[in-house]
Amino acid sequence: FQHCNSFHYDQQTTTTTKKFNRLFYLAIPPNVFGDTAIAIRKTSMQDPTKGWSRIIIEKPFGHDLQSCQELQSVLETQCFTEQHLYRIDHYLGKEMVQNLLIWRFGNSWWEYLWHRNAISSIHLKFAEPFGTEGRGGYFDQYGIIRDILQNHLLQVLTLLTMEPPLDIDNTKENNSSSSALPGDAIRDAKVQVLRAIPPITLEDTLLGQYEGYANDDTISNKETNCPTYAMMKLSIQTSRWIGVPIILEAGKALKERTCEICVKLHPSPTLGQLFSTTSHAALQQNELIMKLQPDPSIYMKTNIKTPGFSSIPTVGVLGMDYTSMNQTDKSSTTTSNPDAYTRLILDVLRGRQGSFVRNDELERSWEIFTPLLHEIEEKATEIRPHSYKYGSNGPTPQRKEFLQRVLGTEYDSNDEEETSKDLASKGTTTRLDGQFVSSL
Repeated sequence: FQHCNSFHYDQQTTTTTKKFNRLFYLAIPPNVFGDTAIAIRKTSMQDPTKGWSRIIIEKPFGHDLQSCQELQSVLETQCFTEQHLYRIDHYLGKEMVQNLLIWRFGNSWWEYLWHRNAISSIHLKFAEPFGTEGRGGYFDQYGIIRDILQNHLLQVLTLLTMEPPLDIDNTKENNSSSSALPGDAIRDAKVQVLRAIPPITLEDTLLGQYEGYANDDTISNKETNCPTYAMMKLSIQTSRWIGVPIILEAGKALKERTCEICVKLHPSPTLGQLFSTTSHAALQQNELIMKLQPDPSIYMKTNIKTPGFSSIPTVGVLGMDYTSMNQTDKSSTTTSNPDAYTRLILDVLRGRQGSFVRNDELERSWEIFTPLLHEIEEKATEIRPHSYKYGSNGPTPQRKEFLQRVLGTEYDSNDEEETSKDLASKGTTTRLDGQFVSSL
């Protein structure tokens, strides 16, 4: 850092450019985080009159509430403020996540649907088709809950369920706080969601571990109870969402690579009186599905009549596919889809903080998960994750039982056999380029 500081000083004194900004990217283990922050403060912070100093902090931001608060205390001791800090979660830079603000608050039909009277459940799912692959020693210290659920999926959930922010960039002249940073209104709205989520309990959690996980040479504890799969039910205690079961699910060594949101609507109240028993059985609940990866898209699963003389219902899909749009016009700069990190680092350079995690967000997220994490670790011999086969959907029998208990009569076991790829390949699709495709 001293060498870096000397280099910048030389540049400022030998060139006509008198202002130099400084951006630090900390992708380091938490145990050296404090020392690094102290070194930056002592040797490398830019004079505010000559440019800005900003620090990108990569996760993990601690491993529980106490360690998170200790890291934050180090930052405060060194006089780092939120203006300097950009806690990065690359899921907040994904195209579909960035689109949530426009979709939710730029389209009137969302507001008519986006509440407990229309929505029966929300399911956020992350899946990877590979295991720890030699990184088991590191992963075993954290597990799937800290790795994915406490940050990536919870952050997406806040954007999905928050109330409209007062502003997008805090540029309104009537902004009540002169110290508010660009993007603070968005983060305020996200914090309100987090405060309405009670801590998650073990009774509302399903844990799994794929067969052969502990055989990784880098894992020293061969009796580890570290989960490589977790599904949990939480609730948001607001008038908009109370009573709606929300499911977070993440796992390694599963059947496919995907990250998606499934919003299931209540069944039509006229099903029984308008359709015969045979037709009724073929009808399915409407679902709005947003795929974050690998192929960004959004589609609605809807019931339509089978083409031809038959009147038996079938499932159609109305959707928008970003992959098809990019392939249609590769030369257009308006359709380029940058990598999440590219988008977020550009936001840092521009001083936009709406897509970064604020300290109160971080602390509240740890308050939601810490009691559960401590219970799993303190009762390691009693709490054992269910075993599941590499390349499966997780601990399948327990998963079905868990979903049936959480969703009750609205649980459909047929959905478990149909992947997101299967859904996207059938039915009717309207692409973003305006073309109409029918695949029935």
